[in-house]
Amino acid sequence: MERRHDQHTGHAGHTGHTAKTPVSWAMAATATLHCLTGCAIGEVLGMVVGTALGWGNLPTMVLAIVLAFFFGYALTLRGVLKAGLGFRAAVKVALAADTLSIAVMELIDNGVLALWPGAMDAHLTDGLFWGALAIALALAFLLTTPVNRWMIGRGKGHAVVHQYHR
Repeated sequence: MERRHDQHTGHAGHTGHTAKTPVSWAMAATATLHCLTGCAIGEVLGMVVGTALGWGNLPTMVLAIVLAFFFGYALTLRGVLKAGLGFRAAVKVALAADTLSIAVMELIDNGVLALWPGAMDAHLTDGLFWGALAIALALAFLLTTPVNRWMIGRGKGHAVVHQYHR
């Protein structure tokens, strides 16, 4: 049987991934953890900066979300650029791999923070600030993992990055 390299997935012999592909929970958790790392860096940095500067809740949350997307994409970019992909192509891969995952993660963790009484008004020295943020990120991980499993099983999300892992 002839094996060919599919340019969309990078896997020999597979074309398109339109059918459901079995994906382990471990693979989905790994993809989500990768996403969470970038999101957490941006989220924590944004919350710390906004809180330290005395900004209101909305500008602080917007900064945290922007930085979460920035760092989430940056981690993926770093990996695919290191694998030899050109910058434009690497940006496309990062956008395809991370956008939905980061969006779901940000919706969950910012939703938790916004709805948790006093969390958005807590100061950097308050246990509530750090506790609510940690719980929000943990919930975001737990609820985003099934999303990533579903996407990877359909050849989307982090599935597009797999061909660049070494």
